[in-house]
Amino acid sequence: MYLGLDLGTSGVKALLIDAGQGVIGSGHGTLDVSRPHPGWSEQDPLHWIRACQDAIAELKASHPGQFAAVKGIGLSGQMHGATLLDAADQVLRPCILWNDTRSHNEAAALDADPRFRALTGNIVFPGFTAPKLAWVKNNEPAVFAKVAKVLLPKDFLRLWLTGEHISEMSDAAGTSWLDVGKRRWSADLLAATSLDESHMPALVEGTAKAGGLRAELASQWGIAAGIPVAGGAGDNAASACGMGAVRAGHAFVSLGTSGVLFAANAAYLPNPASAVHTFCHALPNTWHQMGVILSATDSLNWLSEITGRGAGELTSELGETLKAPTGVSFLPYLSGERTPHNDSAIRGSFTGLAHESGRAVLTQAVLEGVAFAFRDSLEALKTAGTTLTRVTAIGGGSRSRYWLKAIATALQLPVDIPADGDFGAAFGAARLGLIAATGADPLSVCTAPKTDATIEPDAALGGAYADAYHRYRALYPVIRAVTA
Repeated sequence: MYLGLDLGTSGVKALLIDAGQGVIGSGHGTLDVSRPHPGWSEQDPLHWIRACQDAIAELKASHPGQFAAVKGIGLSGQMHGATLLDAADQVLRPCILWNDTRSHNEAAALDADPRFRALTGNIVFPGFTAPKLAWVKNNEPAVFAKVAKVLLPKDFLRLWLTGEHISEMSDAAGTSWLDVGKRRWSADLLAATSLDESHMPALVEGTAKAGGLRAELASQWGIAAGIPVAGGAGDNAASACGMGAVRAGHAFVSLGTSGVLFAANAAYLPNPASAVHTFCHALPNTWHQMGVILSATDSLNWLSEITGRGAGELTSELGETLKAPTGVSFLPYLSGERTPHNDSAIRGSFTGLAHESGRAVLTQAVLEGVAFAFRDSLEALKTAGTTLTRVTAIGGGSRSRYWLKAIATALQLPVDIPADGDFGAAFGAARLGLIAATGADPLSVCTAPKTDATIEPDAALGGAYADAYHRYRALYPVIRAVTA
């Protein structure tokens, strides 16, 4: 048996698989987010341990015999969080999370230093880790003076599990301190935030052993002490391992609260100017690119709240047959946008509204707007040298066939729907735990799920969608000009 632990923003998931990668069961622990000021988002790292204990207790209670056979553990987690520890490994302050924007001034200052984009292959976003440390230095100097180690969220769980300060390449790539091409910490970038490599965890590949389970926890859980804990992965790279998106050209589109167009690469292909994220993958000698949409299903949820109708009810009103765009356009920038604009100030809009623009027209425009945002990410990936021939759809929004048809037609790519199963980050983490424990070939383990159905682009509507996308693209600079 192999255990995958995924530390999300709203909870921890523990997933158990067997040697044949069959899912045996799962457990969950819940988490809350603290927002003490506008734009702030924090969690107490000790709550992660509690939630992890809860998830494991639930899993063990439902599958005691199988849990006792665990031989490897893999970790996945929310990226970018700044977990600050003193010399005794005590937490100095709540972790500043990935969706915290307080460090926007510090991020802009670091991004103005050309070394950051040159070495990391990415814009320095406010959500990344380095600007958060710059903010702490500027605003909480007494805390900054005590910082002995900076850990990412899942790596704080590793410290609890193993007693080791270790991270891996995919998560470290989101800090703005990693030389992403060379897969090592950059002394120059660390020095730019008044830190050095002694403040960082050691680095391994995601498939490698990164510590062994402490005897105290092993005894408590009834499993063997010292079993390998894999390096693991950041949440999107772990999901890619679960989906089998580990070879060049393999890609998935994730329709969750936010949206991600993820492509695996066999080489380092940065394109920071287009706000594409270029990170190390969890497998050695592999990288990946991501276009990120900040409000994907969140856009439909917003419309659901406004109309008083459930998201599923809204999409069902459209039926299953794709319709031509109506002339009403929606920009899904409800909380700014990452790819391709890197614009935290831009906001969403409807344009082209008329007396006859009823609820179904607005729903259709929202689904098309998100589809066109994915097209923006696809175009950004193309400029970075990545060509895709198909994508696999995951996430809650992928339950809407209409939405998938809109995405396929906007991207002009077939969209595969995987067979039922759990292929998320916890599953990818469990796969990495299996690899670290057995030495199995990563490519033979991280295979793609069977395809249940494929949505092809609607050829009859290709021209109408292309025209609508051009309208969509023309709207951003106009709306930006009147956004405060």
